[in-house]
Amino acid sequence: MTASAEKTQPGSVRVAVQKFGSFLSGMIMPVIPALIAWGIITAIVVNIEQFSDGWAVADALSTIVGPMIHYLLPVLIAVQGGKMIYEMRGAVVGAVATFGVIAGSDFLIAEFNAALPEGQDPLAEVHMFIGAMIMGPLAAWLMKKADGLWEGKIKAGFEMLVNMFSAGILGFLMAVVGFFGLAPVINWFMDVLGSAVSFLVENQLLPLTSLIIEPAKVFFLNNAINHGVLTPLGVTESAGEAGKSILFLLEANPGPGAGVLLAFTIFGVGAARATAPGALLIHFVGGIHEVYFPYVLMKPTLLLAVVAGGATGVTTNMLFDSGLVYPAAPGSIIAVMFATAADSYLGVILSVILSTAVSFAVAAVILLADRRRNVGGDDEFSSAVAKTAAAKGKSSSHLDNLAGAAAVPASSTEQIRTVYFACDAGMGSSAMGASVLRKKFQGAGIENVSVTNKAIAGLPGDADLVITQQNLTDRARVKEPNAIHVSVDNFMNAPEYDDVVELVKNSGASGETAAADPISAPAGSGGTATAVKSGILTLEQIRIHSGAATQDQALQEAADILESAGAVTSDYLQAMRDREATVSTFMGSELAIPHGTNAAKAAIKASALSVVRYDGGVDWSGDHTTFVIGIAGVGDEHLEILSRIATLFADETEVAKLKAASTEQEILDLLSAVNEG
Repeated sequence: MTASAEKTQPGSVRVAVQKFGSFLSGMIMPVIPALIAWGIITAIVVNIEQFSDGWAVADALSTIVGPMIHYLLPVLIAVQGGKMIYEMRGAVVGAVATFGVIAGSDFLIAEFNAALPEGQDPLAEVHMFIGAMIMGPLAAWLMKKADGLWEGKIKAGFEMLVNMFSAGILGFLMAVVGFFGLAPVINWFMDVLGSAVSFLVENQLLPLTSLIIEPAKVFFLNNAINHGVLTPLGVTESAGEAGKSILFLLEANPGPGAGVLLAFTIFGVGAARATAPGALLIHFVGGIHEVYFPYVLMKPTLLLAVVAGGATGVTTNMLFDSGLVYPAAPGSIIAVMFATAADSYLGVILSVILSTAVSFAVAAVILLADRRRNVGGDDEFSSAVAKTAAAKGKSSSHLDNLAGAAAVPASSTEQIRTVYFACDAGMGSSAMGASVLRKKFQGAGIENVSVTNKAIAGLPGDADLVITQQNLTDRARVKEPNAIHVSVDNFMNAPEYDDVVELVKNSGASGETAAADPISAPAGSGGTATAVKSGILTLEQIRIHSGAATQDQALQEAADILESAGAVTSDYLQAMRDREATVSTFMGSELAIPHGTNAAKAAIKASALSVVRYDGGVDWSGDHTTFVIGIAGVGDEHLEILSRIATLFADETEVAKLKAASTEQEILDLLSAVNEG
């Protein structure tokens, strides 16, 4: 496979919007079950009231609806947002501050309604979803900064007193700021947004939103629109007299993506056609929309298909006045049907069918026109999958499965003898990946193939096969234009490895072992192993934490350990951050191996490893990580032990032993046993 990667510039507008949207999504998505519960209660109350006359149970149950939407849901959002910034301490302060915004909004609306002439419709309550999304993280961030001011300066015995009162005082101050400062702004903003949506609806222009929403979905920019605008407005509309909202369907309708995937199933070619039926099931029934994004990116004119399909669905729902009671998450046909208002089933079902049909028709025309030129071959599809993964900014098992389906050709006309596992620096991930693949080759009886790790810049141009991380394949392809290229995401247990083994066997690999590069060849692999220098990993460089940590905290700790060991300067931490900004160092098997960029060699004074186990886990760019092994390497000194650590982490039994170890010494003993080979 050859895959292209869209290099993400950390300062770009696209990445900023994507990160902002992901943060909003991180606050809203965990609260969706509460929204669903509110929607179910609302639907039950409405149906009971329709089929009964003043039944006391309905009247009693209806008292839950208002407080849930007005108080509980915004506070839950604030708690989640505060927790994302500063764990439970931030969550508490954020919740208190959000109550100030809610109360301030209610006070302003009550004053306004009291001054209205008799007979004029009063203003409805504003549900502070947006206020919670602002105040929760903001209050938590201020709490974190405030704690940093007096950290280490409090006399022993007074820590709890200071912590409790500082949080209480800040919560009070932020509640006041929310009451008098933020509440008027949010009320005004919601009024402007509501007026804009009303204008689009009244002038039959709402279908035009598909021109923005559908392309934004493909580039993972939709979260800012969906969670920042559509969900708050939809909840307000659903909580009113309408009891439903069309806004929940603007982004969740699975029809446009289903039409594209159906067109590929019938008219596509190569890997795209082979994978489309499975992707269609995952998308339409599972609600994972991202699986259709690579198909659109492979042929950008297919944006016309999803836009046309989306606009058709919106138009249908407008004509039938249909909507959902609460957000459909994920965007599955099952979730959509559960969230559909009692009077909207016909409109919603037709909107999905018609949007699918229109999207299919437009996509079919585009695919048939390009099929003669074989557009949609395996290389192009693989490239599109890599672009989608790069746009998302973190790993996805669904995208990995698509990549795996087209990752490795079934056969090769040339005998494969030289395999390079390449990464940016040639220091960490490539060494571990090469070790795992080499072991698989040995297990399959393949003996005449050299498997070595290289920096991409150091690829010599003589490779038969090059394996890289998805975001680096495009760069490797420039250095090795004549090689077969395979992209992987999970370095420890990538499913593509087994395909590579079969490919190499089918190419006729057999016979005596070829000489391997001493940089990456461990003892016993047929190459020359570099002796491991003592002190690269010591007891002082191993730690166990019972709690969780953020990715940046884990990077900080790894850099601190390496610096304390005399292996790196203080500049190495930024080099590690720069590495994560371009390519994640998550390896699979709950392992991350952060290290600096190739430009950071000056910050390395000696070879060393740090090993930290976080029993509470680390969210490593979307992947759950338990072990963080920091690397600093001069020459080849660290690669021998790193190669054997890779072998250990590829074994689930050994990983379980490392997780069960109760002391740092036990972990060192387990790693030392590997090192002694």
